[in-house]
Amino acid sequence: MDTFLTQQQQPESYYVAEKKIYPREVTGRFARLRTIAVWVLLGLFYVMPWLTWNGRQAVLFDLPARKFYVFGLVLWPQDFIFLTALLVIAALSLFFFTAIGGRLWCGYACPQTVWTEAFLWMERITEGTRNERMKLDRAPWSFRKLVRKGGKHTLWIAFSLWTGMTFVGFFTPISTLPAKIAGFSLGPWEVFWTLFYAFATYGNAGFLREQVCKYMCPYARFQSAMFDRDTLIVTYDAERGEPRGSRRRGTDLAKAKLGSCIDCTLCVQVCPTGIDIRKGLQYECIACAACIDACDSVMDKMSYPRGLIRYTTQNAIERKPTRILRPRIVVYGVLLIGLITAFFVGLYLRSPVDVDVIRDRNALYRMLDDGRVENVYSVRILNKTERPHRFRVSVKGQGDLRVEPSAGVFDVESGAVFPAAIRVSRSAYEPLGSQDIEFVIQAVDDPQLTASTDARFLAPSR
Repeated sequence: MDTFLTQQQQPESYYVAEKKIYPREVTGRFARLRTIAVWVLLGLFYVMPWLTWNGRQAVLFDLPARKFYVFGLVLWPQDFIFLTALLVIAALSLFFFTAIGGRLWCGYACPQTVWTEAFLWMERITEGTRNERMKLDRAPWSFRKLVRKGGKHTLWIAFSLWTGMTFVGFFTPISTLPAKIAGFSLGPWEVFWTLFYAFATYGNAGFLREQVCKYMCPYARFQSAMFDRDTLIVTYDAERGEPRGSRRRGTDLAKAKLGSCIDCTLCVQVCPTGIDIRKGLQYECIACAACIDACDSVMDKMSYPRGLIRYTTQNAIERKPTRILRPRIVVYGVLLIGLITAFFVGLYLRSPVDVDVIRDRNALYRMLDDGRVENVYSVRILNKTERPHRFRVSVKGQGDLRVEPSAGVFDVESGAVFPAAIRVSRSAYEPLGSQDIEFVIQAVDDPQLTASTDARFLAPSR
């Protein structure tokens, strides 16, 4: 009786330790697609900072100078609207492609997936196949285990540090980073972000892996809001596969009363998140299609038709018509085309020069001895082009407007902001009172480079 009470009083644990997942290597058409995606995306990330354009880094986000270089395009804080548009396009693209093809982003292009694939490759070349890795983890520590584990972590850390340096290379000219690292002359922020990004890569891709997708990524939680019965998902055909069970090759399924699934569990072994797709659609599924490749290989060996696990829709599984064009797809598509068109039109029409005018607030106006009234302005000329230009400043408006200095010509370097002090005067009472004027800047060597902005000229009203 005392033993029974003691057992009843023991607190129940609500925490289940996370079991390590050992994804099995798989080959097939979708595995090849994922490999291509990994090479392309990692290649872009690691190679892009080393490309040059007109003697400078092709892609550089120069935060201290507040300039973003994207090949021949130089973006300034005034161009923040384009970054906003890109973020909106990216979000809408996610909705659009998710509604059509499910979690394609997660399975092929998500940074977590891409870097995890790279880390798994390094794990396989140092620790071996799935069974060898499981056996190695269960074995007691030995020199062989230490060498294999040490080799894996050495590759991981080197790759992570390279990743962190590359990330910083998008914000600090990457050609200077190796020399700075060798000379221990990196700035504090460069050191912080290199180590932070390296640690994040090492932790997320090396240890957390599927836990990021399960517990940290919000996309898995709200994906159901973008799915419908016509969305492509990775699905197990239970009607064809059940009842499952092992059998010899050539077994008559009708006589044995078996479905096509031989219950080999390969679809579970290759899953990077450790789920059993045969239990139906689960939020942990990242649609990598590894289970499809594994199942197709088994179907080929058993001489069964492929497609027991496949990309399909719920309506197709239930033998109902599937519609590709649906109201949400049409709405997403129209909005996406419109935003992309507006984005590129805006870039094409974007002025390569800009002007900003601030009137001197120390004095409303100043009366001159010759009966004229004068206002002082600070004119900031922004040259967004790739070469220096000479700009002339002029003013348009009612009355006899004069600009001082009379030449009104200023040399502005490429990518520079030139502050010019401009005095504008006119007759004090012709016209009477204040008025709107327009400042115009124009390149002397290229008249097509021009920009203008409005300002207010203050004068006595009587």
